[in-house]
Amino acid sequence: MVEVASDNATVKSAERTVRILETLASSRERLSVSELQERLGYPRSSLHALIRTLRDLKWVEADDSGATFGVGPHALLSGTAYLDRDPALPYAHEALEDLREETGHTVHFARRDDAYVLYLASREARESVHVIPRVGRRLPAHLTALGQALLADLTADEVSALLPERLEALTPNTVTDRAELYAELARVRDRGWALEREQGTPGVACLSAPVHYRIPASDAISCSMPVEAATDEEVERVARAVLTHVTALANTLRRHGIR
Repeated sequence: MVEVASDNATVKSAERTVRILETLASSRERLSVSELQERLGYPRSSLHALIRTLRDLKWVEADDSGATFGVGPHALLSGTAYLDRDPALPYAHEALEDLREETGHTVHFARRDDAYVLYLASREARESVHVIPRVGRRLPAHLTALGQALLADLTADEVSALLPERLEALTPNTVTDRAELYAELARVRDRGWALEREQGTPGVACLSAPVHYRIPASDAISCSMPVEAATDEEVERVARAVLTHVTALANTLRRHGIR
């Protein structure tokens, strides 16, 4: 019984450690112990001990006052190791370069992570002056074109089971009504690509299509542009380009045995 209790404590401690790192990584600002306790509900004594250990191991770092915390440099090592070892990424990088060259817009490659999308690669438009770093960011799937393209590759029941009860809104244009979202996903299935206007970022429209080398699709490519540039003609042009490149990428990945 003592051994079982010890194992359970170890598992709980490991889970709490991961949740602390995920919470710090998802926050744009450093968080205090009180803020972490409010978000996670863990005992203050446990938080202090875990943060101290993570600081010693350089997975967490503090500000100059030692009162607030963020992810440390060793968290970056783990993230880059994932990117370095992903067999699809070198081919995705080539596809992004070609797509940016053809469209002139910013392009992204992302993977669905449950009800989120995780950005794995980006290429900014050459004339872009307002760059928002995306690689390593995780956003709710329902409010991104990338996520909508990947959610549409699931059945309606699978989408319903996957999404949280409350759909988060990042802008006034974010779709938070389930019926409206499901109707949009049906349109995405029919035409083969997703389009959102200012649902995730004000002033930006984004078009995306899945890369069908896995079933259901796990990855997608998107093309972002200023919302005023997303005319009907431009959307049609970009959609054709995106579909061409995701199809070519899927064929390349399957040909190389990447699943």
